[in-house]
Amino acid sequence: MNAFANSLRVMLGGAPKARPKAKDVSDEAKSIHQFKRTDPDFQARMVAARKARPTHHRTTWLKRRWASIIIVNALFVLSFQFDVQLVEGSLTASRVIGFHFADLNAALQVMLAYKDIVINLLIGTVTVLLLWVLLGGRSFCSWVCPYHLLAEWAEMLHLKLAAQGLATDFTMHRGLRTLLYAVFAVLAVVTGYTVFESISPVGILSRAMIYGPGLALVWVAGLLVFEVFISRRAWCRYICPIGLTYGFVGTVSPVHVRYNLATCEHDGECRTVCMVPHVLEFTKKTYATKAKMSAGPDCTRCGMCVDVCPTNSLAFEIKGLSKSA
Repeated sequence: MNAFANSLRVMLGGAPKARPKAKDVSDEAKSIHQFKRTDPDFQARMVAARKARPTHHRTTWLKRRWASIIIVNALFVLSFQFDVQLVEGSLTASRVIGFHFADLNAALQVMLAYKDIVINLLIGTVTVLLLWVLLGGRSFCSWVCPYHLLAEWAEMLHLKLAAQGLATDFTMHRGLRTLLYAVFAVLAVVTGYTVFESISPVGILSRAMIYGPGLALVWVAGLLVFEVFISRRAWCRYICPIGLTYGFVGTVSPVHVRYNLATCEHDGECRTVCMVPHVLEFTKKTYATKAKMSAGPDCTRCGMCVDVCPTNSLAFEIKGLSKSA
């Protein structure tokens, strides 16, 4: 199975491959692996790196993401409150300076439910599709989604409580998200109703901020409580089909996180902070099949791994433009 097909399999819920076979590893990567196994200086540096792991990391990309989420959602709120009409609607469907935008998953649900294609909806879908093809599909999750920001704060609380034994991390099979993706699609066709949109915390929060709070916020609060005490990042990791939709879009995106095997000291901190750690499986010692690799389509381009990497072995790259491309 080639690397592209395998990355899609993992995104859909498949387990990452175990250590690769020798025949699947490039000669350059083999040479680097051999050096790391036998060079005493590298071994010493790797041990030292793990012992000197800092308790506080750079937060450059984290601050940028939080600012992006707040600014994007504030534009919707302020435009409505002051009747500016530059940004109309919500994250589900909107019009920005006359251009139609429609969330890809919401648009799919509407078309399946009503079994019709509305021209404005189609235009909005194409606009958003092109936007996220360029920026990297799942970057929507970490750079725009309001629930993602709340879930990230809830995760910080979860980790503190878990360290004191006051919270658990109940894990589910990642394939559940793929199953629910199909279930919500079938429900839309059968019922003629966009079932997922009625429970999506993304749409609920976006509409509540713009038009005012409603009872649906109780559901969002319940999700956050569940994630704080029971299952870390449960909605984003195991349930939300929006992430899967944008993951498919991100398969052809030029923006990605690039990994440099030669400089990596394999301290593992990148996988610890990663929201979708299966996309960084190749950072494990002897797991990389090439000297330079890219995180898979399930990567949210959040930049947390870039912030914590002590050797800059992980970095953002634009294919065709970056020097290392």
